[in-house]
Amino acid sequence: MDTAQPPPFVLDVPETPGDQGSREPSPYDESEVHDSFHQLIQEQSRWAAQEGLELQQRARGAAGSGLHTLSGSEGAHSTATLRILASMPSRTIGRSRGAIISQYYNRTVQLRRRSSRPLLGNLVRSARPSLRMYDLELDPRAQEEEEKQSLLVKELQSLAVAQRDHMLRGMPLSLAEKRSLREKSQTPRGKWRGQRGHGGVCSCCGWLRYACVLTLHSLGLALLSSLQALTPWRYALKRIGGQFGSSVLSYFLFLKTLLAFNALLLLLLLAFIVGPQAAFPPALPGPVPVCTGLELLTGAGCFTHTVMYYGHYSNATLNQPCGGPLEGGRCSPRASGLPYNMPLAYLFTVGVGFFITCITLVYSMAHSFGESYRVGSTSGIHAITVFCSWDYKVTQKWASRLQQDNIRTRLKELLAEWQLRQSPRSVCRRLRQVATLGLVWLLCLGTALGCAVAVHVFSEFMIQSLEAAGQEAALLVLPLVVGLLNLGSPYLCRILAALEPHDSPVLEVYVAICRNLILKLAILGTLCYRWLGRRVGVLRGQCWEDSVGQELYRFLVMDFVLTLLDTLFGELVWRIISEKKLKRRRKPEFDIARNVLELIYGQTLTWLGVLFSPLLPAVQIIKLLLVFYIKKTSLLANCQAPRRPWLASHMSTVFLTLLCFPAFLGAAVFLCYAVWQVKPSDICGPFRTLDTMYEAGRVWVRHLEAAGPRVSWLPWVHRYLVENTFFVFLVSALLLAVIYLNIQVVRGQRKVICLLKEQISNEGEDKIFLINKLHSIYEKKEREERSRVRTSQAVVPPTLLTDERDA
Repeated sequence: MDTAQPPPFVLDVPETPGDQGSREPSPYDESEVHDSFHQLIQEQSRWAAQEGLELQQRARGAAGSGLHTLSGSEGAHSTATLRILASMPSRTIGRSRGAIISQYYNRTVQLRRRSSRPLLGNLVRSARPSLRMYDLELDPRAQEEEEKQSLLVKELQSLAVAQRDHMLRGMPLSLAEKRSLREKSQTPRGKWRGQRGHGGVCSCCGWLRYACVLTLHSLGLALLSSLQALTPWRYALKRIGGQFGSSVLSYFLFLKTLLAFNALLLLLLLAFIVGPQAAFPPALPGPVPVCTGLELLTGAGCFTHTVMYYGHYSNATLNQPCGGPLEGGRCSPRASGLPYNMPLAYLFTVGVGFFITCITLVYSMAHSFGESYRVGSTSGIHAITVFCSWDYKVTQKWASRLQQDNIRTRLKELLAEWQLRQSPRSVCRRLRQVATLGLVWLLCLGTALGCAVAVHVFSEFMIQSLEAAGQEAALLVLPLVVGLLNLGSPYLCRILAALEPHDSPVLEVYVAICRNLILKLAILGTLCYRWLGRRVGVLRGQCWEDSVGQELYRFLVMDFVLTLLDTLFGELVWRIISEKKLKRRRKPEFDIARNVLELIYGQTLTWLGVLFSPLLPAVQIIKLLLVFYIKKTSLLANCQAPRRPWLASHMSTVFLTLLCFPAFLGAAVFLCYAVWQVKPSDICGPFRTLDTMYEAGRVWVRHLEAAGPRVSWLPWVHRYLVENTFFVFLVSALLLAVIYLNIQVVRGQRKVICLLKEQISNEGEDKIFLINKLHSIYEKKEREERSRVRTSQAVVPPTLLTDERDA
């Protein structure tokens, strides 16, 4: 039976008179493509309606078993309905091989037109491939596909080699099809030899250039892979994440971030403060003390008169032959060269270092916020984890086993979070939980207040005991007491937290972090008052900056020593007792809240001491490296994965936020007060004989004004941009405006995403409605046809039936 064939469907895009010669109809024109697909559905519907009895005969087998609508989803559809479904845009684009070849044919045409190559203008429109082709699985047209493939091969041959390779790599086809297209698009040998005979030099140059490009590309890929392999602790972090989950992994990632911050700050200090002063060392005030080894703990002794502390730096202009200092300092004769103002360099380097750290910290926090709080990032995450998590490039057994652990732990966290959302809570249970939470909070706040009072009382006792200042070992008493309070108070809070019936382990960690943070802030606030208040008044006439720097060094070292002891007795000894004595196979869990707050506490001490000890970030880097390896070894040997897995999707953002606002902001306020309000020592440091450290900038401006008119713009910049408060307020207002605009942009994007999701849902419902309507129409036509056939058979005379039997 001759059936009506569908007309060849071509992508017709209207062209304006101005761009008919330079613009190719492209599938990226969304409005035209939408109209074309609408026209496609209409034409196919009319063509399917004209098919008549042939389609009905093909669908009789399915019709006999009973057809259902799409809502049932178990019945069979008619052939015409399936044909329309297969011709929908969502079915053809991305799955049809012919559509893919047509799409890339159009791209090659555009690239060839850009390169001013001749156009395929002689081809008729029906022979041009298009996206509007029927599904090959249901309606194969091998001849048209071969024609499109041959046209694509011709277009690929007309492209440059680099463009051809890039186009083939981007095609969503199998490797065999890509290899076939590459072989077909290569220039034949006879043609190559003919071209070589006419222009051998140009051809050799082209091949040489192509070989150089390939070599550089392979070298670049090898370099990228080697850089990725050199990423610090890459395998260790993967192993931790696979065995203990993202919650424990977030601690080590945060430690790695702190290491990067300290390395950046240390580079600035070494380049502009420590390096120049080490190249031009000042005269020592007395004999150098002999090192006894105790200096590694106290920071005093032979470390005092080194570049480690503030007092060693001179207030002279370095590398200037007998150039006077800011206010009467001595200057030894040196070789002539570029003068280097050490007070100004000291002040501006610390300020610029804090500014760069602030920018980096805010950027990291914003980037982490965008990664963890992305809108719609959790929708369908279970299916993505199950079907899209495996890396098929993994070939080694240990790597595949590590990836299996990662996927298994990730699924446990996702399922635990889903179960937590599904569990209901009664009103009585909530009230009981709120009452218990309030009581525990009161006890924890009382503990923090008691620790702060204890630190204040003990520091006053140490200040009044001046005879203990002569004993170097006695300097460790206050850091030891503060360290013990920092170590024991979190355990007390953890015992109190056992009374709280927390349903979510994430909420439990956040509450523990807040309590430990309040404790650390109370202790650090008391110590800051001691350093800039009592310490300056008691050590008047002495180098109090060196004393503060040494005390910060002792606090940092004592914090590291107590961390080692806590790791040894809190994890190793407890595991041994649990396994040997108590006969339990349960190991202790890794306390994320307490360990993270220890990192923030140590980093805050480092930022507080940068002004008084420029090499304190180097000490922090060494401490962080040792802490990483110690914690990793103890974690793998002595700890177990959390009993209740939970997804730490926002932990990195929370850690960076706590590092930025309470820690970094508090350290910046402390240093600003020291620079603008506190009088420096008169006998040491680059700011001696000045009323404040900030006055070094004014002295430098006065020297520039006396130097001549060539540098008169620098005093103007300092007066109107640095000292003027209006400029500071203007910059702050601009920063707040940018933050507000970013917040509004994020809100607008969320609204647009919600609207797009709603639109997608509505379009899906529209498609279901239209398909059900089409299905009902075809059912009705089949019933009418069946009844008509029965009627026609009933009308046939019996004589004709007997004649047929006789025949």
